[in-house]
Amino acid sequence: MGWALSLHAAPLGAAIVGVSLLLALAVDRWWGEPPVRWHPVVWMGNFLGRSGGWLQGHALQDPIKRDYKAFWLAALVWIAGAALFSIAGWWLQQGLLALPWWLAALGLGLLLKPMLAWALLRQEVQAVESALGESLEAGRERLRTLVSRDVSQLDATTVRESAIETLAENLNDSVVAPVFWFVLLGLPGAVLFRFANTADAMWGYPGIYHGKNWAWAGKWAARADDVLGWVPARITALLLMLVGRGRGLRQLRAEAARPPSPNSGWPMAAMALVLGVRLAKPGGYVLHASGRSAQAADTAQALAYASKSVLALMVIAQAAMVCIAVRGGS
Repeated sequence: MGWALSLHAAPLGAAIVGVSLLLALAVDRWWGEPPVRWHPVVWMGNFLGRSGGWLQGHALQDPIKRDYKAFWLAALVWIAGAALFSIAGWWLQQGLLALPWWLAALGLGLLLKPMLAWALLRQEVQAVESALGESLEAGRERLRTLVSRDVSQLDATTVRESAIETLAENLNDSVVAPVFWFVLLGLPGAVLFRFANTADAMWGYPGIYHGKNWAWAGKWAARADDVLGWVPARITALLLMLVGRGRGLRQLRAEAARPPSPNSGWPMAAMALVLGVRLAKPGGYVLHASGRSAQAADTAQALAYASKSVLALMVIAQAAMVCIAVRGGS
């Protein structure tokens, strides 16, 4: 039986999805990330790194010139990589669905886990705050592992703001979006999103980055990530509004439009509004400009809101699976 049929028509399929989600979050909570050599996202990164190096050998190094050759080569490589990993996910899923339901749920939960990184995200954001408690330089160095922006000139407040922004943005990329696509399309959907998000992180720059020109070679990856993240980003913002009791809901749309990304502004703006703080990218945008400066307690509160959002997401997903199961059994 195909995944779409079992998910939308069979109560057993809905049960497998619901149990798989809970198992994936439990594994994430208690065991964290798999070893690097066995991590599928590392494999994706290796593929993108090698193919990206090949692409740069065919790309113009002038970011002003239109480089259609680099654009279409990158699009074809992206499609090939997305197909490779998604088909592998589909093949593994189909094999598991032939097993007893509890083994299928266990296997899918273990395979879904690498597509999620909630525990790691939470730890890294907390580590930035802890490092700031030691010194500004320690905070900058810890933040450097989370963001691509220059951190050398950031003060303590902007380091903290950057960490909170990263938490909000990656709450979508590392939890909500993979769960959304898993519920919708099964393991291949979660794998596809994770590949697209990784490609955007490695290729999706608007110009020169680390001496390489991604102005055209990275366009496809950036736009694909925008498309796949569009709905989940808004779900993430609504989850934050839900757990934050709707503070600033009327301002959300306007604030979310300030960053250039069509998606990242939504969870970041929601986080700024529910915390009541100002979040900004130096030289870029300002979210909730009338808010107060972020303090150490705001990092703790942001982590609490994010944790509650993950819990709310799980409750909503499980409720949806129960509804599907009841409808399929009637």
